[in-house]
Amino acid sequence: MSHSTPAPLPLDGIRVLELGSLIAGPFTGRLLADFGAEVIKIESPDKPDPMRKWGKHKNGIGLWWPIQSRNKRSITLNLREQEGQQLFKKLSEKSDIIIENFRPGTMEKWGLSYETLSKENEGLIMVRTSGFGQTGPYKNRAGFGSVGEAMGGIRHVTGYEDRPPSRIGISIGDTLAALFSAIGCLAALQERNRSGKGQIVDTAIYESVFAVMESTVPDYLLAGAIRERMGNTLPGIAPSNIYLTKDRTFIVIGANADGVFRRLCEAIGEPELANHPDYYSHEARGENMKALDERIEKWTTSLSAEAALAILEQKGVPSGLIYSAKEMVEDPHYQAREMIVHVDHPILGPFPMPSVVPKLSRTPGAIKHTGSLAPGSDNEAVYGQLLNLDNEALSALQKRQII
Repeated sequence: MSHSTPAPLPLDGIRVLELGSLIAGPFTGRLLADFGAEVIKIESPDKPDPMRKWGKHKNGIGLWWPIQSRNKRSITLNLREQEGQQLFKKLSEKSDIIIENFRPGTMEKWGLSYETLSKENEGLIMVRTSGFGQTGPYKNRAGFGSVGEAMGGIRHVTGYEDRPPSRIGISIGDTLAALFSAIGCLAALQERNRSGKGQIVDTAIYESVFAVMESTVPDYLLAGAIRERMGNTLPGIAPSNIYLTKDRTFIVIGANADGVFRRLCEAIGEPELANHPDYYSHEARGENMKALDERIEKWTTSLSAEAALAILEQKGVPSGLIYSAKEMVEDPHYQAREMIVHVDHPILGPFPMPSVVPKLSRTPGAIKHTGSLAPGSDNEAVYGQLLNLDNEALSALQKRQII
């Protein structure tokens, strides 16, 4: 089904020019587009976004692209040429937000610095996402998400203690940066309502990762402890692990709070454990984590995953299966909350993708279309509407490889 709503969306009337490619910048654009912003994705005529080809393919279509480009309009523009730069300046005068994720200095090299663009549009907001930010000794370094994850600290604590640091199974560094960029953009929009002025939102990938690293720094500076890899456990927090069941399935159980742990003890048939000196408190359970996990897994391996989870649910113990895409698609809760929606694709038909998050009660976001099949599919509409360029002018620009 097409996920749309007749009510005005929260960001209706906000125009965004999205530059850059791959994940960090474009995911920010996707988030804004989900809530109604008019996002105009700009690609170079000779170098389209590589994301068009990422992921698995069906009928020649990259299956990541319709998710990342949904709700966006598509134009082409050669920013390496002065004529293209002048066109971009005119577009920026009619826009609210610019998103870019180039290496710092690229926009300035093209004569498109914030200082230049904001002279003609005082309320302009420029969202700049890069590996290390716009200042500091590392600002000119190439900085992909993997490097940001490493230097932000998350790779150090991901994996098992007896193995090298591991990657999380998604591009979490880029995605976190995009989320923080979106937050910064919305904050800047709100402030603009008071001052009438725009500003720069400077998001570094490594800082976005570092921002979610909990107490790792005070642990080190104030307690002399460096958090290390611990696999599926949390330092000093138990029980919180995965446990094998009789049918060779892993389930997750999180029961570290005192009240929840008491209910877990009842579920596994050992209510006396709640008062055992090794387990009666948060600190005691943390110190005796391994022995406690062994006792819990002795119970889970005596039952199927379905049976164990039924008992845990009845007792109010947080627990669940580890889902792959198969379980997500089949799960009734995903279905009830419409978390997987089907949006019509011109080639692939009903295209399944994640719905809009979060859910707003009165003005929810919407997915109106799956993005452009080809770069520049909206050239005529966008350039015609915003800059009053006719077909003859557009044809001339195309011949000169400006669009």
